[in-house]
Amino acid sequence: MSTTLEPLEPLESMEPTLSVRQVLMLERVLAGEPEVVAGAGQLDRAVRWVHVAEAADVGVMLSGGEMVLTTGVLLAGDDDKQAEYIQSLHRAEAAAVVLGLGRAFPAPPDAMRRAAERCGLPMVVLHRPFPFAELTEEVQARLVRRKFAAISMSEAVRTALTGLITAGAPLQHLLDEIAHHSGCPVVVTNLAHRVLATAGERSAVDDVLRDWERIARQAWGHLPGRSGTGGGSEGDRWIRAELGGRGERWGQIMLCGYRGDTATGRLLADRAAESLVLHRMLGGTSAHTWEEQSAQSLLTDLVSGVVPARQLLPRARAAGLPVNRRTFVPLVVRDGDPAELDRVLRLLGLPGIVAELADGATAVLLSLARDQDATILTANFAARLAGTVVAAADPRTAWDDVPAGMREARHVADAVASGVLDLPAVVRLKDVHLRGLIRLLRDDPHVQSFAERELDGLLCDSGSGAADDLLAVLRTYLATGRNKSRTAQLHHVSRPALYRRLEAIQGRLGVDLDDFEQAASVHIALLAHDAQQS
Repeated sequence: MSTTLEPLEPLESMEPTLSVRQVLMLERVLAGEPEVVAGAGQLDRAVRWVHVAEAADVGVMLSGGEMVLTTGVLLAGDDDKQAEYIQSLHRAEAAAVVLGLGRAFPAPPDAMRRAAERCGLPMVVLHRPFPFAELTEEVQARLVRRKFAAISMSEAVRTALTGLITAGAPLQHLLDEIAHHSGCPVVVTNLAHRVLATAGERSAVDDVLRDWERIARQAWGHLPGRSGTGGGSEGDRWIRAELGGRGERWGQIMLCGYRGDTATGRLLADRAAESLVLHRMLGGTSAHTWEEQSAQSLLTDLVSGVVPARQLLPRARAAGLPVNRRTFVPLVVRDGDPAELDRVLRLLGLPGIVAELADGATAVLLSLARDQDATILTANFAARLAGTVVAAADPRTAWDDVPAGMREARHVADAVASGVLDLPAVVRLKDVHLRGLIRLLRDDPHVQSFAERELDGLLCDSGSGAADDLLAVLRTYLATGRNKSRTAQLHHVSRPALYRRLEAIQGRLGVDLDDFEQAASVHIALLAHDAQQS
């Protein structure tokens, strides 16, 4: 079966190679009326060079990727030589053979055509003769220009990324630049193929992450160059490069669905990998730090509620968090070390992600199987953190409810930070009582005015040692339920000394702390003041 090519506009790109199809579409070649008589399904093969040869044993002169031009003058009349000629080209991994019809072969020879079809080697005949030298000159010039353009592009990308690195740009800025040059989603993963960072058009990235498990399995299972610096699939253009140095691999970067030439994509991926490794070395960071940044970004978005939970689901799944038919337990630990919390999770075998938030708080999101006891497992986790209070929200079985749970845990942790005494290891909303409500209302101007009015006698001298000491005594006295003995003990003073300080407090505030309603009013004002200060 033969294929006749129709005139098409030449493809202009930065690809460092031409395909057989592109060569045949050149105006000069079309003038020779080319016809594909075999191997029509292989026309996207890359042409590395064009070689004119009449020798019967031309295969020994090739190194692969050549388009061989011949008149077949030394092959005429011998079917065996013609078949062997095609087989030698196939063994040498030639890109295609172009036969100029003329005195040697006025029509396509069947022996060559059949052999080319069996080998899958594109065979093209030219019905109108023209000087082969003109074709070789044009193709070689185009290949050289494209190679130069690819090198220029590579250097431009390297220069841009190096400039960002020397300017101290964060990882995300580098990935945004890479995505801009590649025109496709960019994903950075660890060796377990868990997503650490992404860049590109948000909707396209979400499409990739939504099906990440399948994509990662297929890409790493079938890409060429699995142990090298890059790989790609001719069909899907999933192109990756490994991240590492000094004999250690710690991640990969992938161009997802790259639409350009595979060789150019590999070049881009390699430049990107070099830059990420340099960024890590100069910044003193590690792959583990990138994992922390990924978790921090995800949990920060969950806590803030700016991004809908449904949109964060693909990111959570790609980060390795189990999300199907799970029970989610949002936790916030005050003054917790993220590395230690992550170590405890691994020790207990609890799936979850850990990230440091603002103000010294660390968020933890547990993902438990539906048949696991969330209360017991949370208590076990807290028990491993000696002397650390863990704030917890009620478990959530729907992912859409996780953001509200994270905010609840954060609210409980903030309330605990205000000085609640005698708390359980796992603190929940019911444990913070009035203090939790006041924290919710702390920014209300009426509450602020009330606190200033009630505590004015002490706040007017705020900053002085005496006033600050009285404020601390008042805080402890009210937090202990007006227990004078306990307050004296905690402040390391005698009972008479405590009485004098309580009298001074009552005189400055103009209240009677033995009166329940007046004491409650001062207590609420003090809680509001502390919440505003924190």
